[in-house]
Amino acid sequence: MKPIEKEFFDTFTDFQCLILAHMNRGDINGITASHYNIIEFVLRKKRTTGKEISSVFKITPAAVSKQLKPLISNDFITQEQDENDRRKFILSVTEKGKFVVENSETFRKKITQQTTAILSPAELEQFNYLLSKILSEIKL
Repeated sequence: MKPIEKEFFDTFTDFQCLILAHMNRGDINGITASHYNIIEFVLRKKRTTGKEISSVFKITPAAVSKQLKPLISNDFITQEQDENDRRKFILSVTEKGKFVVENSETFRKKITQQTTAILSPAELEQFNYLLSKILSEIKL
């Protein structure tokens, strides 16, 4: 590894540890980005169905079911049978799920405020450009 790559690796590791330490504070281990996106979507919709998640996220119903299983079993989302259509199941977010979204938003706002206080407007613009470029090109 080149010295600049090692420096980036170490800095990125520190940043990742900061994020993970924050996530671990709320007993929310095991939440993936996909899980978080689903929890946030269901919270914003108040009540929704797996079919709607499948449509919005452009994933198969089987993939939705796979993503929902740990969210339901770990009490982030509830699933109740619709009273009018027994074939339909309504999803809603629990207090634990709300905590995940609210805590994450609070954390992002805090990091944003601190970052904007540290960087000049020009540095912030460059930093945002570079992060956007990385995110658009990275393949995991």
